[in-house]
Amino acid sequence: MKKSFFLYFLVLSPLLFGQNSYFSNFNDSGNNPIFDQENSISLLKNNLTIIDKSGTTNFDNTWVKEPQKIQFDENEFTSLLLIKQLEELNYKTPFNIVHNPTLERFIRSYLQNRKEDISNLMDRAEYYFPMFEEYLDKYDLPLEIKYLAIVESALKPNATSPSGAKGLWQFMYSTGKEYNLQVNSYIDDRFDPIKSTKAACLYLTKLYQSFNDWDLALAAYNSGPGNVRKAIRRSGGKQNYWEIRQYLSKETRSYLPAFYATYYIFEYAKTHGLKPKKSDLTYVEIDTIHIKKQLSFATIQKNISIDYKLLKALNPQYKKDIIPYSKSKYYVLTLPKYLVQKFIDKEHIIYQSPNQNIVKISSSNVIRITKSNSYEVRNGDNLNKIAKKHHITLTQLKNWNGLQTDYLITGQRLVVTKNELIKTNPFSPKVSPSSPSIEMNKIISIESKIFETYIVKEGDTLFNISRRFSRVSIDQIINWNNLNNITFLKPGTKLKIFKS
Repeated sequence: MKKSFFLYFLVLSPLLFGQNSYFSNFNDSGNNPIFDQENSISLLKNNLTIIDKSGTTNFDNTWVKEPQKIQFDENEFTSLLLIKQLEELNYKTPFNIVHNPTLERFIRSYLQNRKEDISNLMDRAEYYFPMFEEYLDKYDLPLEIKYLAIVESALKPNATSPSGAKGLWQFMYSTGKEYNLQVNSYIDDRFDPIKSTKAACLYLTKLYQSFNDWDLALAAYNSGPGNVRKAIRRSGGKQNYWEIRQYLSKETRSYLPAFYATYYIFEYAKTHGLKPKKSDLTYVEIDTIHIKKQLSFATIQKNISIDYKLLKALNPQYKKDIIPYSKSKYYVLTLPKYLVQKFIDKEHIIYQSPNQNIVKISSSNVIRITKSNSYEVRNGDNLNKIAKKHHITLTQLKNWNGLQTDYLITGQRLVVTKNELIKTNPFSPKVSPSSPSIEMNKIISIESKIFETYIVKEGDTLFNISRRFSRVSIDQIINWNNLNNITFLKPGTKLKIFKS
């Protein structure tokens, strides 16, 4: 996990509830209306979010960098006092906290140069630590791990590192996917504080089971378990972090000292005159709503008159300013509480409004494929080559064939000349208006002869299914089976595939 750092917004903060936050008022049962454990969906009731007006995108965090020369009044804070305080901490934690010159250098550097930063972090910690502790306790992990999020992201939920790690717990793409953090064109759950915290707990549990040592588990969280094992081998098989430290990367060499220094300073904050600094923070009471249809932020903003930047801040997981919809998964919209009722009152209008920012591929221009108006794809063909050969534009070629990608299959036929546009289902039985007495069972009989049924298998997608049938596009399968807004095909679903 790599670091990165200050953005504009902090979301999900149980402000006034302290240790007994609203999270502790509910269990994780399947009937819980506040937390759906299976889908990791949080519905935040009567909560406050804080908007940080001081942050900047991609701030370069120096929290983990090795301190330079330090000037400190030894009469104010002696090494003997620090040794005693660290011994006291060691007695009440499963971590192995021992005094050494490196750890003392980090602690003194923070106290000398970072007091304002620490006060700001203590401010944010009041909002995040109760939630962290809730999940750390649930997974039977040391509560002290909450300080790791400071080292990782400075408690910035939208933190993004130069290497691509994101969120409070700085998950890389592959690790996030491994721990069920959804990342796609629309969603990035790494920015979701609750989901990312749950994923961090699962990952740390696995790392501890692997190394059976918390120092090594945290080092592996930073650099990856493979690099820690290499350091152990290079050290001759030693299993102590401080003994293998020289074989780790520069960043990981500073990682544990930064974590322990942070832990110490928070635990002895009063001794050093440190307290939360409540500045640059605005508090907004929030609530959430289940979305019933795909919506764009532009449509929401237009109908309820919410500030666009605030809307984005409250819903950081939606990358394209679009909330997707799926029958198999809930997506939620977070709003200031004073606007929730306004959204509900105008819900029917909002869902019927044209959704700005959402690109829809129309099938109204798809042309019926015949032998005379189409071209059979050969080896080496591509869309540009075919369009140029038949003196048409690439857009025309894609629209006439309902193509969503540039992928071609040898033997596939493509319409290359404009002909009759198909406004309706091209394979529906034609019934003459002059003969209304045709029996319904006869129509059904005709339909049954012109389509075949395909049963969806595990792992099937619309793209894969369309490839199984010649002259069948994804758009056609969607239209024939009324699959608009469906993002997941359930195994066993029966699909109609019409025959031309």
